[in-house]
Amino acid sequence: MKLLRYGIKGFEKPGVLDDQGQIRDLSGYIDDISGSALSDEAISNLRKLDLNTLPKVAGNPRIGSCVNHVGKFICIGLNYADHAAEANMPVPEEPIIFNKWTSAISGPNDDVEIPIGSTKTDWEVELGVVIGKAGRYISESDAMDYIAGYCVINDVSEREWQIERGGTWDKGKGFDTFGPIGPWLVTRDEVPNPHKLGLWLEVDGHRYQNGNTNTLIFKIPEIIAYLSRCMSLQPGDIISTGTPPGVGMGIKPNAVYLKPGQTMKLGIDGLGEQQQFTVAAK
Repeated sequence: MKLLRYGIKGFEKPGVLDDQGQIRDLSGYIDDISGSALSDEAISNLRKLDLNTLPKVAGNPRIGSCVNHVGKFICIGLNYADHAAEANMPVPEEPIIFNKWTSAISGPNDDVEIPIGSTKTDWEVELGVVIGKAGRYISESDAMDYIAGYCVINDVSEREWQIERGGTWDKGKGFDTFGPIGPWLVTRDEVPNPHKLGLWLEVDGHRYQNGNTNTLIFKIPEIIAYLSRCMSLQPGDIISTGTPPGVGMGIKPNAVYLKPGQTMKLGIDGLGEQQQFTVAAK
């Protein structure tokens, strides 16, 4: 199933995409795409619905982030060897963990704000993993059972604040609008092999990133098991698994960064596409 949230920001309703690509309203069955609605049992109950009997959503409504009430937005850094090389950083021996603040979360097609004074705002297409049930000290062999589904994420990053201002990466990762998520949460049964997905990103029609999740250094079961040793994982937590090469920071001889008035377009096989327009923050 392709679950989504649609409507005015802050007032989104739960929905599902039918076989014809039409949004159907799920608000008669669940309150939101979050928490308990992400359990195996809840998703199984939704799967039993005849989507053709659900109310059609008219027009082309705004699409919100595909998960609401996200508790933790966890990211894995340098998880593609060729991206580590372009960043002039060693391939990590253990997963590099950082966070995006949940206030950064936005819809997949909402505007992305270039922070005031920023000259180094960058793009990163990433595979997102949405946790469906709580767990800690999870084994790699059981890890995939804790996944509700997958989604597209743009891990927008301000490199000066991330790298040059001291402290952790988190500062450059969590600006408002720096976490577009969606358009859909694609349930795990529709993604038989998340380690074989093409992912790409373009800016103003130029393709900068063109990778595949088959080159992830740390695979998803290892990531989940590792994180669950550091923290408990809860339904609705999101893990962004890293970006392939082609980010603006890595372009030689001169890095390329975003400025207001540009269009980013990105996608992952089977998980949909995003498109954001960049604007100056006020």
